[in-house]
Amino acid sequence: MGHPFPLREIARQAGLSEATVDRVLNGRGGVRESTAQEVRRAIADLHRQRTQVRLVGRTFMVDIVMQAPERFSTAVRAALEAELPSLHPAVLRSRFHFRETGPVGEQVATLDRIARRGSQGVILKAPDVPEITAAVGRLVAAGIPVVTLVTDLPASARLAYVGIDNRAAGATAAYLMGQWLGDRPGNILTSLSSGFFRNEEEREMGFRGVMRARHPERTLVEITEGQGLDATQYDLVRAALARDPAIRAVYSIGGGNFATLKAFADARRECAVFVAHDLDHDNTRLLRDHRLSAVLHHDLRQDMREACHIVMRAHGALPAAGPALPSPIQVVTPYNMPTAGLPTAPAR
Repeated sequence: MGHPFPLREIARQAGLSEATVDRVLNGRGGVRESTAQEVRRAIADLHRQRTQVRLVGRTFMVDIVMQAPERFSTAVRAALEAELPSLHPAVLRSRFHFRETGPVGEQVATLDRIARRGSQGVILKAPDVPEITAAVGRLVAAGIPVVTLVTDLPASARLAYVGIDNRAAGATAAYLMGQWLGDRPGNILTSLSSGFFRNEEEREMGFRGVMRARHPERTLVEITEGQGLDATQYDLVRAALARDPAIRAVYSIGGGNFATLKAFADARRECAVFVAHDLDHDNTRLLRDHRLSAVLHHDLRQDMREACHIVMRAHGALPAAGPALPSPIQVVTPYNMPTAGLPTAPAR
């Protein structure tokens, strides 16, 4: 029963004699199981109390750096702010560095400024390119732990990745697509915001793998580099529909779903099945209106809480823990939408 506490402290916490605690800790017998449980509970209580003492008065300044559409970065900000009370008695302050698109050099410059200025941690959503990997290395060399969120940078010096198993998410989308299309003919449009985000690449690989194995007769038509923005997404979808009159379903990996549906409507085409990712304010509204078939969702609040805990562990403020497990993938339809915690859809 490993622990860092003096015998006297455990005995005081458990309300037992030091001799009894000593017998329990050293397995000498002659002690009831209920007494042994009291000793184990006392040690667990001391661990928790020590953690609380370490956290009292601690302030962690964390930088959130993301390239993502506004609807997703807004959801991330809201998730973090909702989790701040759960981090007490520690205080977490955050600086947000959000951009929808732009040259990689701009994000690298942001990361390098943080490395020079200092931070207790960086939570990062960025494309998987060598320049970003190198910038992460400079942050870690400056003593700043980096946690990747939603999309990973596995070749970098990041401390951990927090998010779903993206390949499994793509496979789940393919399973749903196959079930709902059934025997109806038609091709499937797969839409990525960019080919440089690993999460989107992994989702696309998972989707293609299952479709190839279970539905080889379906043709997948890919569009990319819309950046998840409505203005660029609309033109890409209209062009794809003009090229392929057999498209009748969409797997949206990167977003821009209002624009995708508008492109179908303007082309007077039916979208029979539409599977998307994330209950941001756009997808929440579309799902409630039954314009999406399903949204593959994960709890951003849980992800942000875990990312903050990883940063705090890196500074010795929380006990060490095993590697973060992938976030559960939730299949959300209009009939099982969460009742709380969803972003509010703005007027369009």
